[in-house]
Amino acid sequence: MQQEKAINVGPPKITRFEKARIVGARALQISMGAPILVDAEENTNPIDIALSELDANILPITIRRTLPDGTFQDIPLKWLS
Repeated sequence: MQQEKAINVGPPKITRFEKARIVGARALQISMGAPILVDAEENTNPIDIALSELDANILPITIRRTLPDGTFQDIPLKWLS
């Protein structure tokens, strides 16, 4: 079980490129009518809502990190907080 939780590919934190991709994809989902996972009374901008969801660490998203040799590792976003 402990072996599964080890992150073998890339840094143990979310990179700025992964953050940009996640926020962009989630903002698109919100703008298309997806349910909002945080209390967003004052935020009406989908990007701000996506950023607040990411900061709250409640997004059920998995990041796939790929190496040049074709191997990859799927890492839940909660492990990279």
